[in-house]
Amino acid sequence: MMLILEEYFKNYPARRKVAEFLFENGLSVKNGKIYLQNVEIPISELARVIGVNRKIIYHTIDYIEKTYPLKLIFERLNPLPSLIDVAPLMGWEVLEIELEKNAYLKASSEVFRLLHENNIAVMETFSRNLREEPAKLYIVIDGTLPVEVFVKIKDIPGFRKLIIHTPERDKEKFVCNYCEVKYCPKRVLLERMAIQ
Repeated sequence: MMLILEEYFKNYPARRKVAEFLFENGLSVKNGKIYLQNVEIPISELARVIGVNRKIIYHTIDYIEKTYPLKLIFERLNPLPSLIDVAPLMGWEVLEIELEKNAYLKASSEVFRLLHENNIAVMETFSRNLREEPAKLYIVIDGTLPVEVFVKIKDIPGFRKLIIHTPERDKEKFVCNYCEVKYCPKRVLLERMAIQ
């Protein structure tokens, strides 16, 4: 999608900034207005958030509606609701796994195989593998990831990084060398496993 925006907005950097914001947030363009599903978004507030003047927003809307391929895309955009940000509040963990682009499909299927084999309840999955961004897989699980599965995920070919968003309250106990969380109940067990 970013390649499409780059092509159509290459001569309009400010409009591209607006179009990227609309796309990333699932805001649609219809009948000269911008919508979040069926709720009209005020142009002045949108301009303030994006950091452009209102005129740029209006020019972007006009350009999108006069450019048929862009119109087809932008009139169908919708935000995707996700549990990712609220999962830790619900007592669930979020696994944010960065994978190598050329190994994305095989590595992501291997992650799901490991979760299935270990009876880990998956609440939600979300994935991004766009050309311009790192390939990421987000998985909301019920409970916490067992240490054995954590170690196996780390060993999957194509694995780059794992960030665990944890529901733990006391997040200042440890700084983990294996994942990017401030409190990691797995750290002690992993260090014990490394010593053995």
